[in-house]
Amino acid sequence: MTTPQFKAGYYNIHPDIGLNYQMNRFSDGSDEMLSEMRAVVPRIHTYPDYIREFLALSEKAFAHGRLLPAAGYLRSAEFFMFPDDSRKDASRLRYVQWMKEYYKVQESQHFSIPYENITMNAYRFTPESPIGTIVFFGGYDSYIEELFSSQIYFFQHGFDVITFDGPGQGTTLEEQHMPMTHEWHKPCKAVLDYFYLKDVTLIGYSLGGCLAIRAAAFEPRVNRVVCDDIVTDFQEFPYRTLAPVVRSVVSTLVKLDASFILNPIISGKMKQDLMIEWGVKQGMHTLGASSPSDFFKKTGAFETCSVSHLIIQDVLLFAAGEDHYVPRHQFYDQIQMLKNVRSLTSRLFTEKEQAQNHVQVGNTELSLHTIVSWIKGLQERDKQVKG
Repeated sequence: MTTPQFKAGYYNIHPDIGLNYQMNRFSDGSDEMLSEMRAVVPRIHTYPDYIREFLALSEKAFAHGRLLPAAGYLRSAEFFMFPDDSRKDASRLRYVQWMKEYYKVQESQHFSIPYENITMNAYRFTPESPIGTIVFFGGYDSYIEELFSSQIYFFQHGFDVITFDGPGQGTTLEEQHMPMTHEWHKPCKAVLDYFYLKDVTLIGYSLGGCLAIRAAAFEPRVNRVVCDDIVTDFQEFPYRTLAPVVRSVVSTLVKLDASFILNPIISGKMKQDLMIEWGVKQGMHTLGASSPSDFFKKTGAFETCSVSHLIIQDVLLFAAGEDHYVPRHQFYDQIQMLKNVRSLTSRLFTEKEQAQNHVQVGNTELSLHTIVSWIKGLQERDKQVKG
């Protein structure tokens, strides 16, 4: 496998905070990639502009044999394509193939795990003498192939690492057409059963932080839980895109289940704001919602308040000081909810560390190092207790 190269740095490339984040998220941090992105920024004012320019950057990079930048540009462009965009599926398949080629992932490391009436996409990297087992998954709009670098990092530090796309994620959504479920212990159980696992560390990335809590609450084979980052209330996210007055009206209508009023309101906002249009359409696709109002309603199931008291494991919580997706209060809320854990460790990453953004984009290696150190510390503690 190809050893990942991590570079620290979060860059101001585009004035729009959302576009700027995605540019950093899929960048390899090289001067060449940063220069190429800055060159096209003056031509990017809308999502269609972004898609056009990044598809062109991808083709150019691929033509010059730069496979990882080509994959990053392609995924960045595909990220903003609507679910019904005819280019989306081909772009996704090409991205997945390029990532597998770049990191030299073998077909023997790729698995299809039976779940209900479908199969879930998974990868397993196992060293000769593993020091522990990690089960790792993404969040709301990630593909597990994006996390190859993290998976290899854990593998090279001695861990047996399994990653998977659950319902509503990556290949499981796009090819198996299974929307996301808040009952995350069910796909986790399928993975643990398939590989005959016990005593695992469960790591959830982005919205996966919420899913990890929800799975660990009902899965005794999970002994350690990492939320990278925390998400205690996913329903708060789509509300934040709305003006305060509209937010209040939408919230009330969702509680009243007044879809006949709510759908025209949201549809109107979608016509006025491309970000809202993309967010709602992507949300309906991911959650299997039948309408905009149904999407807002379904987000309410993705919360940790109702299950946090069931968590008795060791828990590590991450949050980012300037996360533009997750409100910081959710970090402190999650800490307060975990009353019965074996141990609780929390860390708020900062700008000084170049890790102040969602899931520490800008200094991923720091978060990975923190996780490895935490797991090894718990293993040493447990040896002394048994000792």
